[in-house]
Amino acid sequence: MTAAARFEGGPDSAGGTVESHRVTTVSTLVVPAGGLGTRFLPATKALPKEMVPVGDRPAIQWGLEEAVASGIRRAVVVTAPGKDLIRAHFAPDPVLEEILERRGSPELARRVRAITELCDLEFVEQAEPLGLGHAVLCARDRLEGEAAAAVLLPDDLFDGSPPLLAQLVEAHTWEGCTVLALRRCPQETISRYGVAAVTGEGPVFTVTDVVEKPTPEEAPSDLAIMGRYVLTAEVFEALGSVTPGAGGEIQLTDAIGAVARAGRVVGVEFVGRLLDVGTLDSWLATNAAIVWQDPELGPALRERIRELEQGG
Repeated sequence: MTAAARFEGGPDSAGGTVESHRVTTVSTLVVPAGGLGTRFLPATKALPKEMVPVGDRPAIQWGLEEAVASGIRRAVVVTAPGKDLIRAHFAPDPVLEEILERRGSPELARRVRAITELCDLEFVEQAEPLGLGHAVLCARDRLEGEAAAAVLLPDDLFDGSPPLLAQLVEAHTWEGCTVLALRRCPQETISRYGVAAVTGEGPVFTVTDVVEKPTPEEAPSDLAIMGRYVLTAEVFEALGSVTPGAGGEIQLTDAIGAVARAGRVVGVEFVGRLLDVGTLDSWLATNAAIVWQDPELGPALRERIRELEQGG
């Protein structure tokens, strides 16, 4: 039985949200959204990369919908100075809703309104881009009294059932410790990721250490850490002691590794797939994959591709 086999339902293949699967022991999500978006420049000079559209909504909204489908109703978004468009997207806009209603588009007005009702959102600011670990640490004061919090990186969209965060929350419910999302990666791409040293047969492994972006020869396994976590208070405490590395950045993997060596961390080889939107080429491919399977937009896309192939 997989780590997710006790769940049913989840988001559909196009990423639509569904009702929560269970009462979760994790109630808050942290979303680091303070990066510079350098891989998307110049498009992200003014537009936060988390607001780049994927299908009919921005990438960050896909992540929040996954959290809601996993039973998490509160999110702390860590932003950077000048990223006001993220706040604006989730803020009520009664003027726009009224215009849409008046123009005979009540369903579109409902969808716009639903964005503001998706979950309870809070924002904290990361004054400088000092690494993922620093971004997560910026949310620590908003997690007072909570034993664990989920973390989601909006560069990856999850496609599958049950939601990836639900799979991690289930593992945390059973194990009571920090949980990492793991995926097997080929040797030629393993150096892009943090990699877990593990024991056990899976799909739930004991993580004994983590290595940030190792060479293929140094990688302790082929299990890469993907952009979903459930972090216990011990990781947040460890982040406060992490020594900054190159560029003054604080690495989340350093804190997780410290906890893994001293206590207990598990990793889940999850069911489903992640669609990368962190680079221009992967964003284009993910948009094509999502639109391709859309019952309305898919046929139009395929027809347009045929026209282009014929020189139209």
